[in-house]
Amino acid sequence: MAFLMDAWYVAAFSEEITDQPFARTILGVPLVFWRLPDGQLAVLEDRCCHRAYPLSRGQVADGQIRCGYHGMVYDQSGACTKIPWQKVIPKVAQVRAYAAVDRFGWVWVWMGDAKAANPENIPDYHWLDASDWGAKADYLHVQCDYRLIIENLLDLTHLAFVHASTIGNSAVAEQADVKFDRSDTDVTVTRWTLDAPPPPTYAKVGHFPGHVDRWQIINFEPPGYIRLDVGACPAGTGAPQGHFENGIRMRNMNVLTPESETSTHYFWGQAHDFDVTNSQLTDTIFGQVKTAFLEDVAVFEAQQQRINLEPERGFVNFSGDVGGVAALRLLDQRISG
Repeated sequence: MAFLMDAWYVAAFSEEITDQPFARTILGVPLVFWRLPDGQLAVLEDRCCHRAYPLSRGQVADGQIRCGYHGMVYDQSGACTKIPWQKVIPKVAQVRAYAAVDRFGWVWVWMGDAKAANPENIPDYHWLDASDWGAKADYLHVQCDYRLIIENLLDLTHLAFVHASTIGNSAVAEQADVKFDRSDTDVTVTRWTLDAPPPPTYAKVGHFPGHVDRWQIINFEPPGYIRLDVGACPAGTGAPQGHFENGIRMRNMNVLTPESETSTHYFWGQAHDFDVTNSQLTDTIFGQVKTAFLEDVAVFEAQQQRINLEPERGFVNFSGDVGGVAALRLLDQRISG
């Protein structure tokens, strides 16, 4: 499987990267992360140029990393700066360095040529650290192809069957008015379910007296940025016309970072714009969504197990798959150039 190399991927939470080595494999490439004394990020391929020993098993001192096998030292540029038993350091004694930045509480790494890395191209996830939103984020290590997760998030008909105890009910699958848009850069699926009972999570945090008008607006950008604008208002109070003040509005944010062809680093967060200082409410919403996401993980991993048995066998598509299929086509176009 080919991956999109010229892109930003979330590798870790910012707080996870300290002045000691942190190892993580991204797009099949083992990397080692650490922080310099001034807090800046350093990222190298996790392989000493001498005998391929993982640098992450070494130590960091004075902002440089020392291999734990023979003691070669590397700076943040990937250049070897010390060989314990000789003074002359060959020019070829170096490893690849990667560009990385902190943004929205996550560490983003550029997997292509570091000279082409532009932090301005990191997508907007400001809801995670905005003062006017209550938010919480998490990480899941999922044993599946990240493309299965893309399809899942673009087709929410599964909510009625996988998440009936939290964010789903039959109306999501049977009553939704669905629209689909694709541009050269993204795919958007818009779903409205009008005058229907609220799902359990919405009833719990929204305290709705009756039926609601519910929206789900899902946006995908390659390689794995998926952001959802979701919420509900009392039925007939003008939500389809943009009047959300009587209801609840939330953002669900996802970044899918392939570890390998069959495993994914799944970074996600949930934010809400009502009662934002109520940490107990934030925890309740987060807990409900995490319960649903863990149900999804069980689905993804079961799918992958079956796919592994017959990897050449394809899928049968139905109308609800249009968003996911379009997203994967756009991704493949970006990869192929």
